[in-house]
Amino acid sequence: MAAVSAAGRLLLLSVLCVAVVAALLRRGEASVHEYHGLGFLNKGNAFILHAGGEGLYAPPVPPANATAEDDEDAGAAMADAFIRFDKITFRRPEDAAKETGSAMVQILVFEIEDREMIGGSAYGGQKAICCTSDLAKLGACTEGSVIYRPSQVNPGWPQLFVASFDGSDPVATLPSRIIPITKTGMYNMYFIHCDPSLAGLEIEGQTIWKNPTGYLPGRMAPLKNFFGLMSFAFVVLGIYWFYQYMKFWREVLPLQNCITLVITLGMLEMALWYFEYAEFNETGVRPKGITFWAVTFGTVKRTVARVIILIVSMGYGVVRPSLGGLTSKVVMLGGTFFLATEILELVENLGAVNDLSGKARLFLVYPVAILDAAFVVWIFISLAKTLDKLQARRSMAKLDIYRKFTIALAVTVLVSVGWIGYEIYFKSTDVFNERWQYAWIIPAFWHVLSFSLLCVISYLWAPSQNSMRFTYDASENFDREDSLSLIRPGPIASKNGWSLSSSPDTKTTKNITVSSFDGDDEENKRE
Repeated sequence: MAAVSAAGRLLLLSVLCVAVVAALLRRGEASVHEYHGLGFLNKGNAFILHAGGEGLYAPPVPPANATAEDDEDAGAAMADAFIRFDKITFRRPEDAAKETGSAMVQILVFEIEDREMIGGSAYGGQKAICCTSDLAKLGACTEGSVIYRPSQVNPGWPQLFVASFDGSDPVATLPSRIIPITKTGMYNMYFIHCDPSLAGLEIEGQTIWKNPTGYLPGRMAPLKNFFGLMSFAFVVLGIYWFYQYMKFWREVLPLQNCITLVITLGMLEMALWYFEYAEFNETGVRPKGITFWAVTFGTVKRTVARVIILIVSMGYGVVRPSLGGLTSKVVMLGGTFFLATEILELVENLGAVNDLSGKARLFLVYPVAILDAAFVVWIFISLAKTLDKLQARRSMAKLDIYRKFTIALAVTVLVSVGWIGYEIYFKSTDVFNERWQYAWIIPAFWHVLSFSLLCVISYLWAPSQNSMRFTYDASENFDREDSLSLIRPGPIASKNGWSLSSSPDTKTTKNITVSSFDGDDEENKRE
């Protein structure tokens, strides 16, 4: 009943998960950056909208210089890596159009190394993005335009485009055009206007970002091949496991059925991620159905794996036949972890390609981190108790496998803590994503680490002809010490008239205490 009530409480929490999924399915799509209902933020003397940022690789052979005036189809054929503007329009309120007259919105595209080329100041004061009257008097720029200086490293960059409102026209259109990419780097795009009268400006349209190998963003592109390799690795592990499973199917334990489930979920997760990335790379639009199931299978696998490790650490099926009153607590912890992880993964993978803001991501990461820590603490506390019981009963075969299991878990936790520290260092020292080409290693490592632990567990608990020796044996009576402490045996009469006792508190007539009935039998035999 406790487990059922815990499941009922989790059902209420699942409503939140469904709501989040429904909201995410309407959000932006990866390499195709769509703009609808987005507002400009006031930064200094400028109004800015970040239109996207992605790592782009230069093609092996740089294309001919396709300029903004080139025909769209011709430019696409010439450029293997590019940024394309597609039907971008700006609409201002009609009242503002009548009062203001002509105005313009500027589109600035630059590689992250050229960030210092953006903005300026007249006399060493605060840096401005829009040209001020003082800077205009110095001849450095035209008042009302974005300030930028040509890059000394990247000729022709940064690039600036303009969409103009003519007279009282409420709509300004940016012609479709292509920016070819000839240098590998992290590129950023901003829509900027310097006119406060354009408050309430609305934008419609999209931009398309492409790498030489497809539409996958640069920091995600290596993961496609990685998931292909992981799929192959899971197939190899699955072949080994299922061969052992079929060979010794009569000796299979419930725990080994759970491991079979985890391996199957792992194979499905890796295959789905590979096909998701392949489809994404071909179309530039994330296949949200495949992404949703890849995330869900992965979350189920991680939850089941943690619950299995926890109940194994408790000695379920080895030193105890059931979890008793702990079942509802295990179910509650596992269910809560599933919901928290599912929401985090869906937000990260079904949203736009741009990273979440730091505060929003931390709000979702903290619950998962706390629940993970709860699993770790509970697992090691349970392991310590189980090892003590096995040591006390001298169950050497079970003790040996549990010691190896404990070492594997301890190494995994230590490596995880070290990698978390490196991940924090990596992200805190790469504010502008300049090391984007190596960012894929961060998530890839976690997959490799979890797969390694699964391999160790599969080796330790592989089905064999001796599997049954690791199962719970009632004759071992691991809880016997606790039951004996509640019983105070009375004196036992011996054939020679002495009073014998198995309890240290019982005094005998001739101060003789017999602590072992076996020893007494041996003495009787010698007589």
